Amino acid sequence: MRYTQLGRTGLKVSRLTLGTMNFGPQTNEADSHAIMDAALDAGVNFFDTANTYGWNKNKGRTEEIIGTWFAQGGERRDKVVLATKVYGNMSPDGQQPWPNHDKLSALNIRRSVEASLRRLQTDYIDLYQFHHIDRNTPFEEIWQAVDVLVQQGKILYAGSSNFPGYKIAQANETARRLGGLGLVSEQCLYNLAERRAEMEVLPAAQDYGLGVIPWSPLHGGLLGGVLKKEVEGARRTEGRAASALADSAVRARIQAYEDLLDKHGLAPGEVALAWLLTRPGVTGPIVGPRTAEQLASAVRAVDLELSAELLASLDEIFPGPGPSPEAFAW
Repeated sequence: MRYTQLGRTGLKVSRLTLGTMNFGPQTNEADSHAIMDAALDAGVNFFDTANTYGWNKNKGRTEEIIGTWFAQGGERRDKVVLATKVYGNMSPDGQQPWPNHDKLSALNIRRSVEASLRRLQTDYIDLYQFHHIDRNTPFEEIWQAVDVLVQQGKILYAGSSNFPGYKIAQANETARRLGGLGLVSEQCLYNLAERRAEMEVLPAAQDYGLGVIPWSPLHGGLLGGVLKKEVEGARRTEGRAASALADSAVRARIQAYEDLLDKHGLAPGEVALAWLLTRPGVTGPIVGPRTAEQLASAVRAVDLELSAELLASLDEIFPGPGPSPEAFAW
């Protein structure tokens, strides 16, 4: 495994981030524990979760599964850089959401940290991420809450998720004025087929020293060899991937992508991850393996070198939008 520093911090994290969103809803506790053990064995030390994972009536279940894994000991907690998130409403499904049980008020941040710590069975969170922007809470209030938690030793760093470039700038300019560290990471939708983050989010992250943590690196499975799997009958395409492939233009690009990599003898999913690792400012994409082989495939991607010729061909199939403002102006 290779490691890098998270943005402008001194914190060293693996070039892959273990995503845990499926723990609970799709992967049972025992299998989830096995995947986390395998990730540590492979050198993956950066784990990402969120307070809402588990979804619906099981919100918080994913954090609980990670907590029972930490409780097994064996230096599991000490070896992991743990990231979780706050924003979504944690009121039980079917009940009227109670005021102040969501978003980024100082009150909800304080309550949410305490609840996550209990579920995770730990006394601190390495990276506490804002899952979405809160248009009604000023950053002065958010940073005041964060500063208290840092002083208490309950969180070490703060990051963002799904922030536009201008909000990254607002957040860090406010933190700078208040004498704080500000955001050190941004978790955003970014992959070969979805490159809009290159217009403003990635440049803002680079200018302010944020590590970029791409989510959905295979674009919902579209970049993982979905058409070949269809032909082989290995997996039926469902959900958003199936809807996307109903568009003939999308299907043609995915077919061209798979044909290109077949010519080079490369696995589509591994190339999609390796491509992200060539992007400036990217710390490590989030992978959510359901099996040991999927994890092994993701780990192989870290050492996969893509030639300049192949990178150019990928750009032809999936051209990026270009930098702003040139992408939308003269």
